[in-house]
This record gives sequence, structure tokens and C-alpha cells, in this order.
Amino acid sequence: MAGTSSAIVAGLTAAALGTVGFLALRAQATVPAALRAGAAASAAAKAKAPRDRQHPTALPGGSGSGERVVYSLDDDRVWLVAPGNRVRRTFTVRPGSVDPAPGTYWVTSRSNTATGTDGLPVEHVVRFTSVDGVVIGFSAAVHGGPGLAADPNVRTGGIRESRADGDALWQFATIGVPVVVIR
Repeated sequence: MAGTSSAIVAGLTAAALGTVGFLALRAQATVPAALRAGAAASAAAKAKAPRDRQHPTALPGGSGSGERVVYSLDDDRVWLVAPGNRVRRTFTVRPGSVDPAPGTYWVTSRSNTATGTDGLPVEHVVRFTSVDGVVIGFSAAVHGGPGLAADPNVRTGGIRESRADGDALWQFATIGVPVVVIR
């Protein structure tokens, strides 16, 4: 009887693993080509993107292609890029105390209003990754503006922008839009 039970458990385990493998293959096949192509830009984003010294707000080369949000860690700047590498808007931001690694991410969730990790009410929250349990995303403080200093003792992942820039990013960065983080 014990041998029969072991065989049943082994059979069920094999069936479950086969199902998981099949579903993983199906999920991979359904990823849009644009998202798979964006992953290739990830390696390029890890290197420091070249800058135009005469036009510091110009879109850095090597920051990917197609519709995307580009976020420069070194410049504390964001570019909203439409298809054809047309910059719709660029603006400065104030990062939190925790930075994402350079690479390509995708907008995974959004909230119209929330409370930031620093305890401040924020709006137009656009999240794209997490680092050691700290969620990383763009948001605008409802009161205080983008220059309000964060408590250095609190691990924060909120990348703050002005309310006007937050409105623009909210309209642009819907679920699945790539976010390319560069140095």
C-alpha cells in the first residue's frame, strides 16, 4: 500500500511540474515582441549613456528605442519618449534613498493616490520595480513640491516629480510601458 501511495504522489508531482513548464512556455510566447526587444536594450542601458554636453536635456544615446520612459540616475532626469525617439517631455526629479539598478523594466502597477514610503500623500504613482522590499516608482507629492527633503533615515523608493510632470507621466506611462534606467 505504501508503494502505491508513493507512486501516486510521484505521478501527481510529475504532472504538476509538466503543467508549470507548459504554462511558462505559453507565457513566454505571449510576451509582445516589443517587450522582448526592450529586454535587449537592458544591457545597453547598464553602461553610462552618452550625453550631449551642449544640450544636457537631450535624450541620451543608448537609451533604447520605441515608446518608453528613460530615467537617468546620474542626472536625476526623466524623458517621456514617443515612438520614433520623439521626446514628448523631459524634467528633473528627486530620487528616494534607494535606486533601481540600471536596466529595462516595465510599468507594473499604478495608483491615483497613495501614501509614500516617507509618509507623505502622493498622487499619480507609477511603479516599475522593487529593491530589497522597497517599491520603486514615480510620484508627485500632493503638498510640498518635488524639492521637499526626504528623511535620510527612511528607505524610500519614490522618485518625486512636480505635480505637472506627474500628470504628464501618469498619462504616458500606462501598464506595460518600458522604463529604461540609465546611469
